[in-house]
Amino acid sequence: MNAPRTRVQRRPVHGVLLLDKPLALSSNHALQKAKWLLRAEKAGHTGTLDPLATGVLPICFGAATKFSQLHLDADKSYEAIATLGIETTTGDAEGEVVATKPVDFSPEQLQVVQERFTGPIAQVPPMYSALKKDGKALYDYARAGIEVDREARNITVHSLVLEEIEAVAGVRRLRIRVRCSKGTYIRTLAQDIGNALGCGAHLSFLRRTATGPFHVDQCIDLKELEDLPEAERVNRLLPVDALLDGHTTVTLAQEEAGRFLSGLRRRGNWPDCEKTAVYGESPRALLGTAHVKAGELIPGRLLSPTEIQTILESEV
Repeated sequence: MNAPRTRVQRRPVHGVLLLDKPLALSSNHALQKAKWLLRAEKAGHTGTLDPLATGVLPICFGAATKFSQLHLDADKSYEAIATLGIETTTGDAEGEVVATKPVDFSPEQLQVVQERFTGPIAQVPPMYSALKKDGKALYDYARAGIEVDREARNITVHSLVLEEIEAVAGVRRLRIRVRCSKGTYIRTLAQDIGNALGCGAHLSFLRRTATGPFHVDQCIDLKELEDLPEAERVNRLLPVDALLDGHTTVTLAQEEAGRFLSGLRRRGNWPDCEKTAVYGESPRALLGTAHVKAGELIPGRLLSPTEIQTILESEV
C-alpha cells in the first residue's frame, strides 16, 4: 500500500525567480518544480522555452504574475549551434532526417549571409510550433503530416554573429549568437541560414542567454535551488518591480496612494508617459502600473492591499 502523499502547505510568495532551465524539461514542469520548492500559492512565467533549450526563464510569483505579460515583448538573446548539411522534419535534433547536402561555402559567403539576416526580416513560423491555424496548433497539423500555409511575420534581428566551429564526426557546425525581437524562431533562423548557404541545417543546441534586462549569469538552476535551506530559497527572488524595467517612476503621498489603489485617476504635473511604475511614499511600496495622459495618472495593473502588506512584512 502506497504511503499517503505529504500535502505542501502553500504560502504567499511575491517576486521573480531567474531560473536556468535545464535541458529536456518543459517550461511548465520547471515552473511547477520551482513553485513546489518555494511552497508558493501562485506562479507563472513570461514566455516558454522549448524542452531542448536551456537558459533564462523568469518565473513570476504572486503579485509579479500581474506584470508577466509586460515581459513578453522583451528582446531575447541566444547562443545556438546549427548542424550543417542535414535537414530534419522539425528543424531541430528531435526530428527525422529528411535530406543531406554537401557543405561548401567561403568565409566571404558566410559574412554575406550574416548581413542578410541582420535587421528587419520576414520569418515564416515553423510547422512544429504552438501557433494556431483555425483554432488548431500548427504542431497538430505537422504530426498528422499536413502542411498549412503560414503568413510571414516581421521580426528584427538586432545583432547576429555566425562562426564556424569544430566539426563533429566530420559534420560541420555553425555557432549562432543572436539578439532579436519577440516572436523570433531560432530554429527557423538556423534553417534559413543553412538554406542561404546552400546546404541546409538544423538546430542542435539552443541556450537563451538574456531576456530583457535579465542575464543568464543572474540565474539559479533547480538543483542549486533545491540544495538551499528552505528558508533561504525565497532570498533568490528579485522584487516584483524587477519586471518594470524602463518604466518612469511616480510616487504618491499616503492619501493619494489610497485613492489610486481603489482605481481612481489622480491629477498631477506629470508629462505624458505610456509606462509608469507607481509607488506609495510612506512606507515605500509598489502600488502598480499606470499611464499618464494630459496630467492624469490612469491606473493599470494594481497590487492588492494584502499583497502590499505581505511584501512589506517580508522586507522587515
